[in-house]
Amino acid sequence: MTAPLTVAEYTDPACPWAWGSEPKFQRLRELLGAQVRWRRVYGILFDDSDVLPPDDAAAAAEAAWYHRELVEISTHTHAPCPRELAWVARSSWPASLAGKAAEAQGRAVTEAVLARLRETTFLAGEPADTPERVLAAVIGVPGLDLEALARDAASPEVLAAVRRDWAETRSPCAEVLGITEPGRHTGRAKPLGEDPADGYRYALPTLVFEGPGGRAVAAGWRTLDEYLAAAEISLPGLGIGLAPGSAIGSKE
Repeated sequence: MTAPLTVAEYTDPACPWAWGSEPKFQRLRELLGAQVRWRRVYGILFDDSDVLPPDDAAAAAEAAWYHRELVEISTHTHAPCPRELAWVARSSWPASLAGKAAEAQGRAVTEAVLARLRETTFLAGEPADTPERVLAAVIGVPGLDLEALARDAASPEVLAAVRRDWAETRSPCAEVLGITEPGRHTGRAKPLGEDPADGYRYALPTLVFEGPGGRAVAAGWRTLDEYLAAAEISLPGLGIGLAPGSAIGSKE
């Protein structure tokens, strides 16, 4: 039986806002249960085309600056933050390919793999941004076939799937282009260049709900109540609510 509600989660293993939002997403999946088909879309926060620091001194300065960003974001999300950041992730592709490849081994393995990959940045301060670092990070994940993950992550099929994710993330819906509300991370689409003609991508994370009631979008940093309200729009009569004071995540 096909689930009546589909949720596309635009994300990246190295995104600090996605890291902070994950407890809400876990709870949302629990509440929606069999009514939802959850589809994770890897947006590639750190692309292979990004300009890298020219030398070690510049790389260290970049890491120090970005660590300050992580600390500031953690004041909003209350998620753990590393004491130091050894380097800024050079590419989101290796971790995203592994996350996509893990889907062949089931939901539990996928979630555990993604958690380990996020922890390399947000707990250890050493991002898993190469295939070798990715595989080292996920050793010992319960139920994981490490050889199969390595093989699938390097396959043309998984590469094509993540390339589709990359392209989909850079074709945001109209709702996120028009966000004007105030806030630290409202989810307004991110410009890809100085000229609007360069295009936009979804801010990470963004959830797009699709169901019999149509499309609803919850972008950026949101409360669990806001996610449930979006789900109710797309699936009228859902009837899932939270007890007063039980919402996870505050608006700031």
